[in-house]
Amino acid sequence: MLRNLSSLSNVVVTVTELNRTVRELLEGSLPVLWVSGEISGFKRYGSGHCYFSLKDANAQVRCVMFRNRAALIDFEPREGMHVELRAVVSLYEARGDFQLTVEAMRPAGLGALFEAFEKLKAKLQAEGLFAAERKRALPTFPRAIGIVTSPRAAALRDVLTTLGRRMPGLPVILYPCPVQGAAAAGEIVAAIQRASSRAEVDTLIVCRGGGSIEDLWSFNEEAVARAIAACSMPVISGVGHETDFTIADFVADLRAPTPTAAAELASPDRNQWLNQLQQQRRHLERSFERLLQMRMQRLDSLARRLRHPGEALERQRERLFTLAQRLSAAPTRLIERRQGQLAQAKLRLAHARIDHGYWQNQLSHRQQRLQRALDRTLEQRQARLHNLASRLAALNPTAVLARGYALVEKTDGAVIQQAAQLHAGDRIRVRFADDAVEAAVTSKPAQQQDLF
Repeated sequence: MLRNLSSLSNVVVTVTELNRTVRELLEGSLPVLWVSGEISGFKRYGSGHCYFSLKDANAQVRCVMFRNRAALIDFEPREGMHVELRAVVSLYEARGDFQLTVEAMRPAGLGALFEAFEKLKAKLQAEGLFAAERKRALPTFPRAIGIVTSPRAAALRDVLTTLGRRMPGLPVILYPCPVQGAAAAGEIVAAIQRASSRAEVDTLIVCRGGGSIEDLWSFNEEAVARAIAACSMPVISGVGHETDFTIADFVADLRAPTPTAAAELASPDRNQWLNQLQQQRRHLERSFERLLQMRMQRLDSLARRLRHPGEALERQRERLFTLAQRLSAAPTRLIERRQGQLAQAKLRLAHARIDHGYWQNQLSHRQQRLQRALDRTLEQRQARLHNLASRLAALNPTAVLARGYALVEKTDGAVIQQAAQLHAGDRIRVRFADDAVEAAVTSKPAQQQDLF
């Protein structure tokens, strides 16, 4: 490398040294520049490097863009395309060719579009059109879905295919409009307003396929953003590819990365809901089966504890019979005991010197007391027997029926205790004091009313 340029006149240099010095002078003295022009002779080699010329009306310059930089371009450069290059001014030493080493490429005018994009974005954000609190939730089961796009757009076919796969039979209404060109923004606004005023759908999809920033620019227009914000139903924006962002994406209630994704967000998945419904049905069946088993076990337990009224009556009848036997035998035993005492007293009297008159009076008095005691005991036992007989009669179902009540049973003899046990159409037997009749339940009685 030549370090002292002032001494070049006294030094003989090689071509290699000359070219290297010129390259270093160019790269060291000029900053990285943005250069605009028209692509000419563009070639992309198998290595991934790109070679072309950039020209205008009066001049041209050779350009090279290496593979790592070329992979970052989001569009396909074409012959005659006007572009803007961010490049380093350099010299290819091997041939001494003046060239630009390109670091970035964009379509001409893209800088102005980005500036307009950021300016409108900041304005609408300041007005609150991007605020999360104004975003509306999508209906889980929409009755119809609207689509704002071009009838010839590939995005429409993708959306319709996805909707048909996820929820066949879901009504779809197309609000046709161009999605590219100078007049597209106004047509898009009119289509959104038409969908909003008709209110035929629950969810509106605004979509189109991918493209350059110029192709998508209609969705960066302020009028389109305000139409989306004023729409009466939730709006899903599905514009371009996943890496594309437009003003419509920020204003919409939900942004989808692609039109297909917008259709998936707008429609329920029929198969998923059917599977979930099937799972819920199986869960409900298992829960009902467990509940039924618990109720059956409880019913069995109650049935073991439940005893027929006739059993209680039989036990009372046996107890009453025992008491009656004991009551009837009590005076006899008492008389026998008193007679034994009297016999003993007579024996003692026979062996003793007694005043017959005095003891005769005592004996007569004792006999009178004994007779009165026997009479009282007999009256008490008879009164108790009468009381027990009355209680037994009160427990007798036949006696209850004789007072005007009736006993309601099922045809198998099971006693009906509550109206809730009956259902319309059940056959029942109504038992009265003198006879029983068959009857049918014609309606389910109210819970607060009696059966009869």
